[in-house]
Amino acid sequence: MTGTDVQKEAEDSGPSGYAAARLRLLTEETRSGPPRRSALAELTDEWLTGLFAAGAEGLRGASLVAVGGYGRGELSPRSDLDLLLLHDGGDPKAVAALADRLWYPVWDLGLDLDHSVRTPAEARKTAGEDLKVQLGLLDARHIAGDLGLTAGLRTAVLADWRNQAPKRLPELQELCAERAERQGELQYLLEPDLKEARGGLRDATALRAVAASWLADAPREGLADARRRLLDVRDALHLATGRATDRLALQEQDQVAAELGLLDADTLLRQVYEAARLVSYASDVTWREVGRVLRSRAVRPRLRAMLGGGKPVAERSPLAEGVVEQDGEVVLARAARPERDPVLPLRAAAAAAQAGLPLSLHAVRRMAAAARPVPTPWPAEAREQLVTLLGSGRPTVEVWEALEAEGLITRLLPDWERVRCRPQRNAVHLWTVDRHLIETAVQASEFTRRVSRPDLLLVAALLHDIGKGWPGDHSVAGEIIAKDVAARIGFDRHDVSVVATLVRHHLLLVETATRRDLEDPATVRSVADAVGSQGTLELLHALTEADALATGPAAWSSWRGSLVADLVKRVAAVLAGDAPDDPEEGAPTAEQERLALEAAATGSPVLALRAQTEPPAGQEPSGDPEPLGVELLIAVPDQPGVLPAVAGVLAMHRLTVRTAELRSLILPDGVDGSVLLLDWRVAAEYGSLPQAARLRADLVRALDGSLDIAGRLAERDAAYPRRRGVVAPPPRVSVHPAASRLATVIEVRSQDAPGLLFRIGRALEDASVRVRSAHVSTLGANAVDAFYVTGPEGAPLPGDEAVSVARKLEETLRG
Repeated sequence: MTGTDVQKEAEDSGPSGYAAARLRLLTEETRSGPPRRSALAELTDEWLTGLFAAGAEGLRGASLVAVGGYGRGELSPRSDLDLLLLHDGGDPKAVAALADRLWYPVWDLGLDLDHSVRTPAEARKTAGEDLKVQLGLLDARHIAGDLGLTAGLRTAVLADWRNQAPKRLPELQELCAERAERQGELQYLLEPDLKEARGGLRDATALRAVAASWLADAPREGLADARRRLLDVRDALHLATGRATDRLALQEQDQVAAELGLLDADTLLRQVYEAARLVSYASDVTWREVGRVLRSRAVRPRLRAMLGGGKPVAERSPLAEGVVEQDGEVVLARAARPERDPVLPLRAAAAAAQAGLPLSLHAVRRMAAAARPVPTPWPAEAREQLVTLLGSGRPTVEVWEALEAEGLITRLLPDWERVRCRPQRNAVHLWTVDRHLIETAVQASEFTRRVSRPDLLLVAALLHDIGKGWPGDHSVAGEIIAKDVAARIGFDRHDVSVVATLVRHHLLLVETATRRDLEDPATVRSVADAVGSQGTLELLHALTEADALATGPAAWSSWRGSLVADLVKRVAAVLAGDAPDDPEEGAPTAEQERLALEAAATGSPVLALRAQTEPPAGQEPSGDPEPLGVELLIAVPDQPGVLPAVAGVLAMHRLTVRTAELRSLILPDGVDGSVLLLDWRVAAEYGSLPQAARLRADLVRALDGSLDIAGRLAERDAAYPRRRGVVAPPPRVSVHPAASRLATVIEVRSQDAPGLLFRIGRALEDASVRVRSAHVSTLGANAVDAFYVTGPEGAPLPGDEAVSVARKLEETLRG
């Protein structure tokens, strides 16, 4: 509608002058936002009050009530008027005449009107049958007439809502979910519906309704500002289009941005996304709390009867050091000290994602308020917990959003701020830049069995588009940022280089495969030169597919996949000379040799357990240092069953194996026998480390068969049922016949779990193969283990036998 049209409406509106006053108000440049919406509601109130007074002369027991957005005193320029003519039923004809005197002037001005005429009983009955009507009445506000009639209805409707909340709130939640399914998520759409999409104005109104029920309440920090921002954008959209629309179309975004005084349409969308993200997160937290309260109410009578009327105590199950599960959420343990434990936020997030549980709002806020910065470079545990979080699949998204809502992500990764809520004006992309990065990690978690370094794959997935927050080629800018981030989170120089290469060339394979002649040797050679090694090629192949799948359905197809696979095969052939030979085994240290000689002399295992500590960054060493890693050295006379015995004892004591090396040690001349040396890094799952003497005693019993490790682990598993958490990809066991001339290399890639190494070791023992050396790595939640095995005579296994051993081991791990 043009200014001329509005002026004509003002002239046709009669003596009230409402249209002219409305036009002046909407064209005032000095008044916008909440003040303008309130002023427009007040102006409309005055006009309708005059119409009511003129039409209700001599009529008693009637009132005019604003409901919905108008009831909240929030009128956008083209909002419809939600009105209820309330009456006591005493004079139906007079009420009908009054309705005509009210509705027709509104229609004459071309304003949209949602109207009804009801008694209080009828209004309550309709509200009980129609949830949308009830939601509108929760914001009922008196305009004119019998104030007592309006007040009585408000009191009754609120009482009904609170009494019926256990039934109506699940209906409201289902309504919100259905609307989200139809309209999508406001925080990711390029042409979002500000009202109907998830995280929009409808959801903000639903949160008000939940609060009015007194059953639960939304986290309020920032929620009012987010709602105001969405309303401001809708106001500008109405003024820019002259229509009552809530859809922010692409062709109108520049005009709306200018109306709001913003730099450009991208700035506008980013503000909309930030507001929507806050509303969405508040909705998630609120509906989770509603569910918790309703479950508690349903269970409480039975519990009270069982406990003799006492107040039930919520069960708390340990998940990790300082982290427990309670009421279906991940919360901090009572002994947790965020102010002393900088890794706690990452540990809690990783535990939550692995368990498939949400992080408690209180826990996240406590960590955000109290946790001190992670030292730079990060300790190994912090990096491992980040990798575990990224590799947890779909649950990673909700946990990441919880951390981001309280500012913990940008505190851990400052470069994240530039991509947060950043729109991507590309029809192929479904997500904002930041969500696309998380989605890529989710997809990459499915490919962790395809690569030897899943930790590098997951971190590269998180960082591959980080350069989109900077000008220029995002791959070039991203390489620089990725180097800095990878170094800060504690990767060594070689791994930093690999991550940077993956980020720099994350588009190389798909662009080359689809745009170049693969029959041209120069094409394949150029890719080989850029990639540099077989390991990096393997990672880049997985990253390419994860990136495309996370972009959208149009970005990947079987055709593209086959082209990329063909290119990878050709490049791998060029790089084939880089395949590693046998692992190098350096000379033992003085301590390793001392332990080996003692084990040979005593005929029994000898071990040393040493915690490595360092003071927090910027602080002097204290008398109570915190362990950052634990080195476990074990020397054992060579005998069958060493690997499963050691792994089983560690699992019994809840020690997680991060890295492990097992090799046969050559003893000095004159010393009889052979000794196996195990050099492992372990971490306590939760609690303190066990004493070395106790570990050794249990190891002696495990080796002589008097300790039933399998039975003890089974009892513990039965006592703590497996939670429904992340569904990990199945384990993969493969044979690498060309990796060594002296042994057969069997590689295991699997989800890490308590007792995993014990199960592998026992399966290899059952297959009557000898483990010549083992190289175990736990990278986040993934275990990547290589075992150099031989037959009883010390020769590599025949091909068929090696494949059979690998197949049986894979079946054991899947079972």
